[in-house]
Amino acid sequence: MTYHFNGMDIASDEEGYLTDLSLWNPDLALLIAKDEKIEMSPEHWEVVNFLREYYDEYQIAPAIRVLTKALKKKLGEEKSSNKYLYELFPYGPAKQACKIAGLPKPTGCV
Repeated sequence: MTYHFNGMDIASDEEGYLTDLSLWNPDLALLIAKDEKIEMSPEHWEVVNFLREYYDEYQIAPAIRVLTKALKKKLGEEKSSNKYLYELFPYGPAKQACKIAGLPKPTGCV
């Protein structure tokens, strides 16, 4: 699969995850989100930016359990519930948000 962005072809794996993480930028995230049928809101960006920071620190994309635990510490109970995250990212908060964040598929996600 390839994303056509700013006159470039940006490669991704068969599921749409970027193969070169260094090519990610917020405008490309909007294109990936559109492909995922998600209209990015400040709440979406909060999760995406959190995931990017988490990845920078730990060099791993968190699975959903780890994500909700870490989000709870940073953003509080309300913004870390599975229900809240699935409303933002209906096809799986960890998988879909990581894809939009330009990160690899989270470990433990099938």
